[in-house]
Amino acid sequence: MTGQQTLYFNGPILTMDDQVPTVEAVLTQGERILDAGRESDLRNRMATDASEVDLLGRTMLPAFIDPHGHFPDPGFIQLFRVDLAAPPRGDCADMATALDRLRAKAAVTPKGDWVMGVLFDNTSIAERRMPTREELDSVSTEHPVWVLHASGHNGAANSYTLRTHGVDRDTPDPIGGRFGRDPETGALTGLIEGISAMGEMGDTDFLIDQARFWQGFDACRDEYLAHGVTYAQNAWASADLLSHFASLEAGADPGIDLMLLPTAELEPELTQGGGPVNWPQTRYFTLGPRKLFTDGAFQLQTAFLSAPYHKPSDPNAPCGLSYAERKDHMRDVRRLHEMGHQIHCHCNGDAASDMFLDAIEAALKATPRSDHRHTLIHGQVLRPDQLERIADLGVTISFFSAHIHFWGDRHHDTFLGPDRAARISPAASAGRLGIRYTIHNDASVTPTRPLHLAHCAVNRITSGGRVLGGEEKITIHAALKAQTIDAAWQVFQENERGSIVTGKLADFVVLSGNSLENPDEIQNNRVLCTIRRGKPAFQGASFPRQAD
Repeated sequence: MTGQQTLYFNGPILTMDDQVPTVEAVLTQGERILDAGRESDLRNRMATDASEVDLLGRTMLPAFIDPHGHFPDPGFIQLFRVDLAAPPRGDCADMATALDRLRAKAAVTPKGDWVMGVLFDNTSIAERRMPTREELDSVSTEHPVWVLHASGHNGAANSYTLRTHGVDRDTPDPIGGRFGRDPETGALTGLIEGISAMGEMGDTDFLIDQARFWQGFDACRDEYLAHGVTYAQNAWASADLLSHFASLEAGADPGIDLMLLPTAELEPELTQGGGPVNWPQTRYFTLGPRKLFTDGAFQLQTAFLSAPYHKPSDPNAPCGLSYAERKDHMRDVRRLHEMGHQIHCHCNGDAASDMFLDAIEAALKATPRSDHRHTLIHGQVLRPDQLERIADLGVTISFFSAHIHFWGDRHHDTFLGPDRAARISPAASAGRLGIRYTIHNDASVTPTRPLHLAHCAVNRITSGGRVLGGEEKITIHAALKAQTIDAAWQVFQENERGSIVTGKLADFVVLSGNSLENPDEIQNNRVLCTIRRGKPAFQGASFPRQAD
């Protein structure tokens, strides 16, 4: 190891290593951990010119890892889009407010340029619906106006946008998608549901050129670092998005490390080197699992269930819908598996999870492979029999535990009903079966806030104050592991990051309190400092200065 040495001491240091859960001090050299253990031992071996960081009783642990998200989409929202988030996330409480914000954006946007609203949630806004084509026409008929749902799985368009998108009343619905139509007249309502129907308008980098990409990247990076995240993820990397990431200047440090999940449709060309992206070798951006979808979102009742929704919004699809034909999904999973790729698959509903598990079982039977770590993403309503099957197949799970806070009351009252809602994100049941899992925010669906996310999984309290399924609460230690060492393990990075162990990257976060001692207050803790590759990447005003 080369570089400046730094000693961190005088605070609870949680390693997330089961063999040595806590240490007195950590000694780093350059961007790596040189040693961790007793303070006196490390002082005896550290260089005479080493720097020292007195934690002053603050808690240090490995920096957080985002197990599933869409970096840098939050930066795009912050800089280029109209935030229409309703409570509890935002303050856009009714349709009139949303339309006024869109009109204000249209007023300062050249005619013909897009006006894009995001984070709109039909289940939280007062009217409990998406905007109509006529309402968006009232915003402007001289701009394409597009409102993307908070889930990213549907949106609403004005007439200009529908024309631009090539959709009219005679356009057939694609597989896994549909265009909203008036049930009596057949006229388009402006609603566009499903990734296949939205096309590029559903991409996180829609309307983003290279200059805007890096502006959004910097804004998103700063947000993540301020919340202790040093390893982020883009879990739906299209060819265009990969090209943006690949434009990083050779040798440049972007300030945060990323795992990118290419869309499955890019294979086998991406692996064979003949595709649309010439992927460069970089130490900061890593290509990870390939990504598949099976269904939609609960807020839209397009998550695919084996039994009807508690209060179905569409009598023609009371169980939601599949985003993929079963035979096509079986083929895609087997193809990626046989290529040696890890697979992450979006499965919100239990029927969607059945489809993915059937495909994994068939792929493993045809081509046995140990330690594949294929991952079921979200797993909101996994049944007990499915968890047992997951354990048998060696599949891992990333739970969308933030749903408990943001939509838990709607799950209880509308989507799932009391019984199924009590089992959303059943992390405790998974843990009892020995399944290694992570928890995530799926930013920008919910903001990347690791401490609040841990609170969601540990205390399971909805925004309305209801405890949702107390038997599925997990310990704070499990919630922290799910965002550190288990998150590293889930994407084959456990030898590089995720715990404070000799030789790993010196990525740490310093918190204002020790959450292990008071899990009820975890969401009130603050990130005081984030260290990435041995250097401060975020430092709050109250964090002690480094002493030479």
